[in-house]
Amino acid sequence: MSVRLYIGNLPKEVIDKSELQAIFAEEGNAVTTKLIKDRKTGKCRGFGFITVNNDEKADQIIEKYNGQMFKETAIKVEKALPRSKGEENNEEQAAKASSGAGSPQKEGKKGKKSRRNSPKETSSSSHDSDAVRPDPRWAAELEKLKEMLAAQATN
Repeated sequence: MSVRLYIGNLPKEVIDKSELQAIFAEEGNAVTTKLIKDRKTGKCRGFGFITVNNDEKADQIIEKYNGQMFKETAIKVEKALPRSKGEENNEEQAAKASSGAGSPQKEGKKGKKSRRNSPKETSSSSHDSDAVRPDPRWAAELEKLKEMLAAQATN
């Protein structure tokens, strides 16, 4: 089964796919690359993907190439999040999620509610059923911060 890897922190300039492929050239034909470009300018959007044959090869590539310099920037290589069916811009959403962008992702056009005329929610309760769930990687730190804030509020 093939494994997709996210390549981030690429320079936001005109980059040719062959330049990205050249980084992984010693891995042979087992690696295919996809560079994500801006449609209007043709410049790199700062990320891309590579596909490898198996998990072992993916782990080797992550270990070997994560932090390697490419055009004076250290690239970030990690396993890409799986694609979701029915969503637009799958590569963009996977990249945002992988890079840890803190902003909530926009929904596709289907089912999107207009926020322009809706009242702002002022509820501070974290027990609401429709509350945003924190990233599980940061949940422990978030709980510590909440406890510290609660302790300050009582003082």
